[in-house]
Amino acid sequence: MSDRKTKEEALNRLTPREIVAELDKYIVGQKKAKRAVAVALRNRIRRLKLDPELREDVAPKNILMIGPTGVGKTEIARRLAKLAGSPFIKVEATKYTEVGYVGRDVESMVRDLMAAGFQMVKQEMQESFVAEADKRAEEALLDLLLPNMGKKPGRKKAAPAPVVKPMGSFTFNPENGGGAGLIGTAIQVGIPAFLKNDANSEEEEPENRVEAEQTADAAEENSSEKFKATREKFRTMLREGKLEERTVELMVNQNPQFPPFEMMGVSMEDIETNLSGFASFFGGGKKNKVVTVARAREILKAEELEKLIDRDRVSDEARQRVEETGIIFIDEIDKIAVKGDRGGGPDVSREGVQRDILPIVEGATVTTKWGPVNTDHILFIAAGAFTVSKPSDLIPELQGRFPLRVELDSLGKDDFLRILTEPKNALTRQYTELLATENVEVAFAPDSIERLAALAAEVNSKLENIGARRLHTIMEALLEELSFDAPDIAPAKIPVTVDYVNEKLADIVKDQDLGRYIL
Repeated sequence: MSDRKTKEEALNRLTPREIVAELDKYIVGQKKAKRAVAVALRNRIRRLKLDPELREDVAPKNILMIGPTGVGKTEIARRLAKLAGSPFIKVEATKYTEVGYVGRDVESMVRDLMAAGFQMVKQEMQESFVAEADKRAEEALLDLLLPNMGKKPGRKKAAPAPVVKPMGSFTFNPENGGGAGLIGTAIQVGIPAFLKNDANSEEEEPENRVEAEQTADAAEENSSEKFKATREKFRTMLREGKLEERTVELMVNQNPQFPPFEMMGVSMEDIETNLSGFASFFGGGKKNKVVTVARAREILKAEELEKLIDRDRVSDEARQRVEETGIIFIDEIDKIAVKGDRGGGPDVSREGVQRDILPIVEGATVTTKWGPVNTDHILFIAAGAFTVSKPSDLIPELQGRFPLRVELDSLGKDDFLRILTEPKNALTRQYTELLATENVEVAFAPDSIERLAALAAEVNSKLENIGARRLHTIMEALLEELSFDAPDIAPAKIPVTVDYVNEKLADIVKDQDLGRYIL
């Protein structure tokens, strides 16, 4: 896989400083967290270069991020995984329950990561077969459009005539003989056989039969040439897009559909996977479907890509990548932390979830439909606000499995100003491009952006601090009327000035009960 080698070489050249610089393109501030994840990623690259014997003993240094909501914890982990090309999933700790309770089993997070890794490797492998799949899909489409053109018309040969060869004879005498004068009857018994023309046969084919076959051969050759010409004509029309709306009938795979529910910690998705071999008993199998040529091409291409890849090879590659470079981000881990004054109720289950998560983080082998996955070297990044509880409320064993702790800073006015302008896909650019699709040009003045940042910081200080997510609500309130009227006023150019911001957000500035207007 040349693409993978290229990615590995690019990743090897990424120093921790360059990793931080890449993260800076999307996330503002949080230098400590960025440095921690950059070192963790670089250590994984270093580990893969060690001798196999030593490599097994080098465990990843899992990270616990502590900070209020909306400061970039999830985004840092997601961007890191994308940068490294690693299988990545984000899970909520609150979705899992202790074994014996109704809910998701903690091992399902590893199965989800393996599913993500399988899909990632599968897409990479399929990229190398796109040209071949396109070619095969085109041939299959031509067979659908010209169903009788795919095979040459052949002549039916006359079946050899059966004859009866004698096998033997026997005689029977009626017991009441004499009345009819019947003394005995000999019956000749035979079995059918087929005569074959052999080289020693003295019979010769009639001349008219030879002439007939020669004429049929010429007609067949003529017909075959016409078929080829017609097929090539349709091929040209297909490539020019002239048949996209024509409908064809094809056989499609029909997957069994199960209702989404869980039973004893096992999701119906896992049951469906185990029963995939019995698809025909649950409404699966194949069915005829009438679709347009454009849609048929997509279906046929997907089927051909599926045939071209080696699923066993994909599974092996995905499993290796998950075990060596996988990243699991466990969010809201503070919600399962038990307070010092333990009470009844859900606290029992919360502590049970911690005990169930512990062996997964520590290193265990989880059975998946792609084979067993070992979690010894998967990087776990946990995050939580810890406003009600604190990290010390986690069970000591789990705390020990997250040796690196990083506190993320709350965001203020200056951070909001940078978030609105610096990132590659800043909020101001997003809204500008969205409205540009309606032929409405929005121009943000620098001082208006500064005013928006100040308002976001003010609202966060008076109400719940939801971090950078406050900017989304501020921007929506600012451009709600314009977004509604954009199709009616286009084309138009709307300058967003400080006066425009104060006018649209006047109620927010005056009214102390800001919760009526913004989350």
